[in-house]
Amino acid sequence: MAEARHLILGRQGERIALRYLQILGYRIIGRNVRLGKDELDLIAYDDEDRTLVFVEVKARVREDEEYIPELNFSYEKQMRIQRAAENWIAAHRYEGGYRIDLIAVAGGRVVSHVEEVEWE
Repeated sequence: MAEARHLILGRQGERIALRYLQILGYRIIGRNVRLGKDELDLIAYDDEDRTLVFVEVKARVREDEEYIPELNFSYEKQMRIQRAAENWIAAHRYEGGYRIDLIAVAGGRVVSHVEEVEWE
């Protein structure tokens, strides 16, 4: 049985985002980390800011001004990521600072990186 195209695209987007973060100097701590029914796409450490970063990756096949990947970052998705991040922090007894970033990938490249997502 062939794998669904959206799953393949999602994995490709995560690989592109991971390489992008590594180029920026982030250390990758986890990938596709499941916490109950929630999942964190990437967990990284930003040495420059000394901050743990939970990264949500949104991917599209091609770049389109009318339909940017960030549009799929709904309030419900934000709340699931926040819950997953808090559960990871509690499970690992992490006491440092953290933030949630959004990386959008389209056309095989990172088209935006929103550091410290603003909550609606």
